[in-house]
Amino acid sequence: MQESLWMQLSDYFSNHMLTFLNSWKEHLEISLLALMGSTLIGITLGTLSTKYNRSEKWIISLFQTLRIVPSLAILLLLLPIMGTGIRPALVALIILGIPPILMNTVSGLQGVSMSLLESSQGVGMSERQIRWKIQFPVAGPLILTGIKTAAIEIIASATLAAKIGAGGLGEIIFTGLGLNRTDLLLIGGISVAILAIGIGFILDLSERVLFRYKFLQR
Repeated sequence: MQESLWMQLSDYFSNHMLTFLNSWKEHLEISLLALMGSTLIGITLGTLSTKYNRSEKWIISLFQTLRIVPSLAILLLLLPIMGTGIRPALVALIILGIPPILMNTVSGLQGVSMSLLESSQGVGMSERQIRWKIQFPVAGPLILTGIKTAAIEIIASATLAAKIGAGGLGEIIFTGLGLNRTDLLLIGGISVAILAIGIGFILDLSERVLFRYKFLQR
């Protein structure tokens, strides 16, 4: 049985390497595009929520509600509006990735000590300078944690994009399910896991570079 599985894996990579690499490329592209969209929207909405307190409750409530809706359900709802392909998958993944970034941005910005803000105002810093030179640097590690959470969720959920013709590693997984091929399930599943771990490692490394003071204190 193990020998047969090994032969199937070897045969797949011998005959379908280009297809495999293309699936990797598609999965990585849609995941990175969705993560960039989620990061931009999440940080912007988080900043607005802390600046205009009245908007915080309904913005957070809206995206927390959307978060409990399964990704596949969002994809199916978007099909009549946007059709099949990468666009509806991208929108669904962006919606999925916004909540952790939004919540961590709000928590990070609100967690900046009042004494630090008052000191900044006392030395004549403008609101814009305080935002960019004080609040965001202090809140940065927590925001990056939200981005890492969103990245893992997006990469895992991007497998569903294959259901609507957006490609990616999900095509290998769903083909394996349809044909009852263990080798394809292993190839697709392990590839998604490696991709998620790789992105997580890169973001961890970025945190060590951008916020090295955190690690010097340990």
